[in-house]
Amino acid sequence: MHHMDLGLHRVHSALAALDLAHLPFPCAQIVGTNGKGSTSTFLAEVLTASGVRTGLFTSPHFLSPRERILVDGRQLPESDWLTAAEAVLRVSEDVSPARRLTYFELVTVMAAWLFREYGCEAAVIEAGLGGAHDATTALAHDLTVYTPIGLDHERVIGPTLADIARDKAGAMREGVPAVSARQEPLALDILTGMARRVGAPFFLADDVAAEVGKSWPHKPVMLGPHQADNLRLALAAHHLLAARCGLPQDAATMERAARTAFIPGRLQLVPGAHGQPSIFLDGAHNESGLQSLNAALRDLDIRPSAMIFACLADKDFTAMLPLVRSLSDGPVYVPGLDVQGREMDPGELARLIGPTALPVADMAEALRRVAGLEGTVLICGSLYLLAEAFRLHPKWLDKPASS
Repeated sequence: MHHMDLGLHRVHSALAALDLAHLPFPCAQIVGTNGKGSTSTFLAEVLTASGVRTGLFTSPHFLSPRERILVDGRQLPESDWLTAAEAVLRVSEDVSPARRLTYFELVTVMAAWLFREYGCEAAVIEAGLGGAHDATTALAHDLTVYTPIGLDHERVIGPTLADIARDKAGAMREGVPAVSARQEPLALDILTGMARRVGAPFFLADDVAAEVGKSWPHKPVMLGPHQADNLRLALAAHHLLAARCGLPQDAATMERAARTAFIPGRLQLVPGAHGQPSIFLDGAHNESGLQSLNAALRDLDIRPSAMIFACLADKDFTAMLPLVRSLSDGPVYVPGLDVQGREMDPGELARLIGPTALPVADMAEALRRVAGLEGTVLICGSLYLLAEAFRLHPKWLDKPASS
């Protein structure tokens, strides 16, 4: 189960067996490289604030798989997860190996099943790493939403930006509108070309905002200038989905959603207490993500006094390392990650970063090294790294009281 096997036939078979080939609620699929989680969260928050019972499917999780499937922003009971898993496995496990679901496929189908059981009136589905062959693309959707596309997972869907854009463009469906954030010219050409070929109405979020978004909120509570772009894309997606599917929309709920949306590990600030430094956690793990992180720190006038950084072995170090080095003038602690088959030796990574970098055994040791420092400590480079921080400090996963 815990392997990757691209293709949609297994998911289509399971959905048909569960009478989910056509979902009983409007659905938006969020595809792209960076900003998928934030855009999905913003869109789900707007729908929920409008009084629409909303399911949200995201990935990966930090501490519990239950983080992946939310209804109106809340995790579902373990007993419901077990019931859903049993329902899906009944139609997929005792069949030929060609029809057995992978882990991600199982959880994707479980999300659709749970959203139906909970009477959801809309769903927001975040794609995994791809588009054309991603399990979420098997779900019938009423809108395809594109966050910025960049280089990531090149070994699976790459190796070039054109390859990645073509794969993600493959999520489009005939007659189903698509809306996109700003893209690199090559990626945008590929998206618009696919839209023409399959007959999908194509919109740019900036154009939708210019036409109907005069009363939209422009600055979310989530930090970083890129979050304003993610919010604009989510609001454009909401406008198109609401118009297509008859969902409510008004400026007050949009403003409330912009103030309350929260997703852990996206330029998340944990204020310092009791002589400890403030902690910034960010999931930037590729070139474009690190560029956004650099811009956000400049915008906030923050220069971290130290950094905890680690990433997986399948990343493009040539493009990432100059950005990593520019994030902080202080020490960089590089803990080991327990990610079987994808981990990188912390000593080798520290050597590549340079003389300011020091390998350490794990996140616990890294946090001990920065304890008592003044200023801000940045933790970034991999969502697996952030998961180690959240495992040691689970309260950091909670929505701030002011949100």
